[in-house]
Amino acid sequence: MKGIVLAGGTGSRLFPLTKITNKHLLPIYDNPMIYYPIQTLVDAGIHDILLVTGGRNSGDFLRLLANGKEFGLKHLNYAYQEGEGGIADALALAEHFADGDKICVILGDNILEKPVADAARAFEKQERGARILLKEVPDAERFGVAEMDGDRIVSIEEKPKKPKSNYAVTGIYMYDGTVFDKVKELVPSGRGELEITDVNNAYIREGTMTYSFVDGWWTDAGTFESLLRATNLVAQSATPEQRAKAAED
Repeated sequence: MKGIVLAGGTGSRLFPLTKITNKHLLPIYDNPMIYYPIQTLVDAGIHDILLVTGGRNSGDFLRLLANGKEFGLKHLNYAYQEGEGGIADALALAEHFADGDKICVILGDNILEKPVADAARAFEKQERGARILLKEVPDAERFGVAEMDGDRIVSIEEKPKKPKSNYAVTGIYMYDGTVFDKVKELVPSGRGELEITDVNNAYIREGTMTYSFVDGWWTDAGTFESLLRATNLVAQSATPEQRAKAAED
């Protein structure tokens, strides 16, 4: 399975921090934000990785990450997203890279306490379709929310005012090769973007959507509040060696 990190966008909710840099290059405790999703893929056994970014600061990723040696990678692939077309639009840029293989997509501001290796292995055994990761949260209205019928997802609603469950769809998606055909059938939402929720609902209608639950804590880091929460969670989870290194730096 191949991995794709989506790290585009303007980060407007974090302005003025993002006035001179990409959101995903902001610090989370002792590392740039982008380190965490890459490490999540590597910890899941995924070493063929594409980073999709855009904007004025896209070259900074190359200077920071190079070929991914720090993560034990021999090579790191890059793609450039022009404009603001949404998550699914950014994903479409990975079609050539995926080359028909299964993919694990992670949003660049998603940070998890524990690995997703079990979910990745389960999806690799899955004949076709998709698998998403869910997390029960107190503020589900901030996210895409899974409507459940027993142990089955029947729909996903984006940022509902009245959530039908407390299960947020995290920014980790696993897809088979048909995902790019589904993206091509999308029409822009009211925000003028191609929505990843529409992709996931296409798999639900097809009857091939499965899911796993996230172990440990999970957070995004796209607002001032969640950026602070991510930093605190990572700091609290740091080993004594990591704390000592952070103090030295």
